[in-house]
Amino acid sequence: MTLSGSTGDEPTARPEQVDGEAATARGVVDAHGMVTGWSEGARRLLGYQASEVKGRSATALLAVEPAAETLRSLVGLSRWSGTVNLRHRDGHLVPVSLLAHRRGQGPSGDGSGHDWLVVSPVAHSFPELDGDSLLGWSLTHSPCTMALYDTALRLLRANADMERVMGLSEDEMRGLRVSEIVLHPESDRTEHLMRRVLETGEQQHLRAVLQLAGEQRESLWSVSLTPVRDPYRTVRGVLLSAHDVTEEHLARQRLALVAEAGVRIGTTLDLVRTAQELADVAVGQLADFVTVDLLPDIEDDQELHATTLPSPVMLRRVANQSVLPGCPEAVVALDTVAVYPDTSPAAECLVSGQPSIQQVTRAGMARWATEAPERAERMRRFGFHSVLAVPMRARGITLGVATFSRHRSPAPFEQDDLLLGQELTARAALSIDNARRYTRERDTALTLQSSLLPQRIPRQAAVEVATRYLPASAQAGVGGDWFDVIPLSGARVALVVGDVVGHGIQASASMGRLRTAVRTLADVDLPPDELVTHLDDLVNRLSAESDDPSGSVADIGATCLYAVYDPVSRRCCMARAGHPAPVLLTPGGEPRVLDVPAGPPLGLGGLSFESTEIEVPEGSLVALYTDGLIEARGRDIDEGIDALLRVLARVGPSLESACDTVLGTLLPGRAEDDVALLLARTHVLDSAHVAAWDVPPEPSAVAGIRSRASRQLREWGLQEAAFVTELVVSELVTNAIRYGEPPIELRLILDRNLICEVSDASSTSPHLRRARAYDEGGRGLLLVAQLCQSWGTRHMHRGKTIWAEQTLSG
Repeated sequence: MTLSGSTGDEPTARPEQVDGEAATARGVVDAHGMVTGWSEGARRLLGYQASEVKGRSATALLAVEPAAETLRSLVGLSRWSGTVNLRHRDGHLVPVSLLAHRRGQGPSGDGSGHDWLVVSPVAHSFPELDGDSLLGWSLTHSPCTMALYDTALRLLRANADMERVMGLSEDEMRGLRVSEIVLHPESDRTEHLMRRVLETGEQQHLRAVLQLAGEQRESLWSVSLTPVRDPYRTVRGVLLSAHDVTEEHLARQRLALVAEAGVRIGTTLDLVRTAQELADVAVGQLADFVTVDLLPDIEDDQELHATTLPSPVMLRRVANQSVLPGCPEAVVALDTVAVYPDTSPAAECLVSGQPSIQQVTRAGMARWATEAPERAERMRRFGFHSVLAVPMRARGITLGVATFSRHRSPAPFEQDDLLLGQELTARAALSIDNARRYTRERDTALTLQSSLLPQRIPRQAAVEVATRYLPASAQAGVGGDWFDVIPLSGARVALVVGDVVGHGIQASASMGRLRTAVRTLADVDLPPDELVTHLDDLVNRLSAESDDPSGSVADIGATCLYAVYDPVSRRCCMARAGHPAPVLLTPGGEPRVLDVPAGPPLGLGGLSFESTEIEVPEGSLVALYTDGLIEARGRDIDEGIDALLRVLARVGPSLESACDTVLGTLLPGRAEDDVALLLARTHVLDSAHVAAWDVPPEPSAVAGIRSRASRQLREWGLQEAAFVTELVVSELVTNAIRYGEPPIELRLILDRNLICEVSDASSTSPHLRRARAYDEGGRGLLLVAQLCQSWGTRHMHRGKTIWAEQTLSG
């Protein structure tokens, strides 16, 4: 072989081909400009050994001392690239393309602890790619981000989109590895998969989250690593193609957040909890700090429908949440009304009725420092940079404003964030308005129901009574449970407990009508079974009157238990319509459920009701209640009744304490349904308080009976009542002899008042009539009505009783 001689015109020989780690010159420069790292590639490039360079100033390697302005321009940069003239160890200039990465920022957070990794390829010439020009142009101008790497994982080619994404030219990246171009843990994972491509010849895929130089937020990339083969199927390189799927990913995140909001927001009808749910859902995913402020008088519809807001704007803080524990950014405490300046995001969006995005600027911060210095200080301390304010509107009214702020997340709010904030806020606003309307209706129903229930238990001597009423939980709403204690003639008393099916104002109103009907029917002294029958007819009529516009009947269902206790006979007669049976606890005995015929619920119509009469020992405890006491989720009625019997078996003498014990044991939490409870302890009027005489059916017997009554009054020490009593006895006994049927009986009962009763076997009732001026009779009952507190007639299975009650002085 003949070698041609070289001439002076021959080109300079190429540098030797360098492979492996030595193919890149690496140096590390600390924050003070001292060299702390030196690679074999750096030695090959400049000729210095590591021991000759480490510890020296990096400026000694430069051909020209850098200007002070150039050094100042590096402050705040995370990466720098450019061409620099370096001086070789032997003195000649070496122009190189440098890429410098700043690493770390030190414990103080001000960048004082950082260092710089400086890299440059040692070899400046690389083998050209095979293939025609069209293939090269296709790679360069492909809309996909692409780069071609050799088997040493060194970049050979990068298309225009890769240059745009990296912010570096192809020449600046050629010869560098992925981990040298992008300092990120994902780079190491990418190189690991590239080696697998070279080893297996199989395509690899990954998704990488990166924060590229010059970008404020992280981006998500879908990366494909494809083996590049020659005609002999030998892998000669790796083609990296990447697609930015950040927007698609964010869109999916937003959809997922909206779906999550649909599940988590509005789980209850509690206004404050709903507002807190909005804050909890939005924080971390949409914002770093979220506040929900409502107009102070959220219950005032007139204020909510006002076309103009009062100035200054005042709002009540009902919820907030932060990515930081304890919400240290909050200035306004929960449930506190605060003034918002007209230029604040909350006030501006409320006035305009439109959501707005505001970036925090120096001018804006200065204005805030004047108008709201404490808020400005918090914004400055935590680094607030972007605020999104969205008005809370539902059904045409403004309820308040939701404010979303960012201080940890570097990206400012964008239009898509505004749309997402609107969607979340709209859902919360509708739920808050539902809660507001429900709360108002519930308060109205509670007020109505409270006004319809007995405000105080009437005085009477037959029983000692204690009662309780518990409204249902907020989810169920106010129901139609009620109780009543009704004094009757003859010192008797009626005990009533009922339950209207349903909840809300309609149930409360129906309950009021039924309670009024029971009192009216009780006033005419109907037996329990007849009273319940009349009540059933009334419920049927109410249902018929409640037809809806479609023509169907709106059924009103109810249950009721009506009991009448007579302290003279110590007997209790009761009937029930679909209501739980009462419980009786006799002195020294065990509590038991009374066997009272159930009867159908009120409103079915056409069915009969039966009553039961039992003797009740003195001091017995009778418990009447609604089904809410014994029915609960996870517990059937039998279990509830057994629990009630166990509690009543150990109650003490105080009925008030007994009520609290029963409710506390059977309903440890909030009641799911309304609960009415009535406990009554029976008393007895013995022979010392009752006197009775049989009356012969002869007019001559009136004088003798009158004398006996007067003698009895003297024994009771009631001489002052003798005149009226004699007159009443004479009138009632005379009427019984004249118009009634034997047997005839006179009974005097000394209770709180003095009661005079005359019974006979006739069912004909007397009535008042106005006597004419010259009539000799017809004035007796009128005198009785004028002289007594009350009088009336009660019918029995055989006959009737005329009674008159006098008020005793003292």
